[in-house]
Amino acid sequence: MSVDVVTFGCRLNAFEAEVISREAEAAGLDHTIVVNTCAVTGEAVSQARQNIRRLRRDHPAARIVVTGCAAQVQPAMFAAMPEVDRVVGNDDKLKAAAWRAAHAALRAGPATGADKIAVSDIMAVKAMAPHLLDGFGGGQPRAFVQVQNGCDHRCTFCIIPFGRGPSRSVPMAQVVDQIRALVAAGHGEIVLTGVDLTSYGSDLADAPRLGRLVRQILHDVPELPRLRISSIDSIEADPDLLEALSSEDRLMPHLHLSLQAGDDIILKRMKRRHARADAVEFCAQVRRLRPDVTFGADLIAGFPTETEAMFARSLDLVAECGLTFLHVFPFSPRPGTPAARMPQLGVQTIRDRAQRLRAAGEAALKRRLAAEVGATRQVLIESTSQGRTEHYLPVAIAGGTPGAIRVLTITGEDGTRLVA
Repeated sequence: MSVDVVTFGCRLNAFEAEVISREAEAAGLDHTIVVNTCAVTGEAVSQARQNIRRLRRDHPAARIVVTGCAAQVQPAMFAAMPEVDRVVGNDDKLKAAAWRAAHAALRAGPATGADKIAVSDIMAVKAMAPHLLDGFGGGQPRAFVQVQNGCDHRCTFCIIPFGRGPSRSVPMAQVVDQIRALVAAGHGEIVLTGVDLTSYGSDLADAPRLGRLVRQILHDVPELPRLRISSIDSIEADPDLLEALSSEDRLMPHLHLSLQAGDDIILKRMKRRHARADAVEFCAQVRRLRPDVTFGADLIAGFPTETEAMFARSLDLVAECGLTFLHVFPFSPRPGTPAARMPQLGVQTIRDRAQRLRAAGEAALKRRLAAEVGATRQVLIESTSQGRTEHYLPVAIAGGTPGAIRVLTITGEDGTRLVA
């Protein structure tokens, strides 16, 4: 083993794991496990801690370095774990100098307490250093490209701005160069990622929006078969992005929306920038432009002060927006956020509501799967047993070359996947 990266959380972490692996190995680290953590929920932090303990049991001689959002916001907690040898900050983890320093510190011998911590002030970071990767994930057919990081908004439930810092963007020309390199390496689908993707470009000289970036990529990289967008804030979707969805077949008809709730009072208490009607109208507008589009959404169950009637409006949003994929988060208070100081609901109430949302999502997915039977779809082959349609629907297949895009007829569905 040289450097193994264990990643939790978002697609942005998946891209950054590739950078971490490259920089840590170049710095000379070996027999090292890097745990790239997530802080979006209390459960995510607990899972990271449990996995760190398991990794130490399974690899007693390895050195364990913890980084990521949870390490940034709670470095002392991880440094206090006897299983952890070093804690590296969320911006530092992408820098060669930080890994050279980690290598030197680990070679010097065991450290304790604060001596393990190498975490800089994330709020002082004002720019992004682009990282050009020539491949992704050992030949995976899909590659993630980080175009934006950080967030300038302050939703009352969210700790991520304190783990990621202010919003900053990669210049368009460098994004295009990265995508060209990944397509040349054989990746058939590129996914644009960011913490607050629709804020892309606000910090750049001519303030390009996400839609302009998308259109530039499709124009400048004609050899790119498929471009996909990860989670967006619908209220910030710009006209160029909507036009691209309407006119560009290579831009996949699937959007994942940061909705969080369906009740206006709860949305205000969350300090979201959209109302329920905005979400419903956005989905209707996109469906007029791209009738076959699928929508996913993040929804929080059991936000403080949420009544049963308020929750019912989130539940109804699944049908009103025509959502197919749900990411359901049972509310968990994050230390230091305003929502943590609001009147909390009982744990069982939160769990029950999360389960009801998940059940609604499962039913919506089954309806969409059934509607696909008989359709002809372009399927990106992910493995010899599964692929994904343009709409991000999973497809059970028999054989195939990972990375290839095949035109297949959907012959059935098994409740969770299509069959082709």
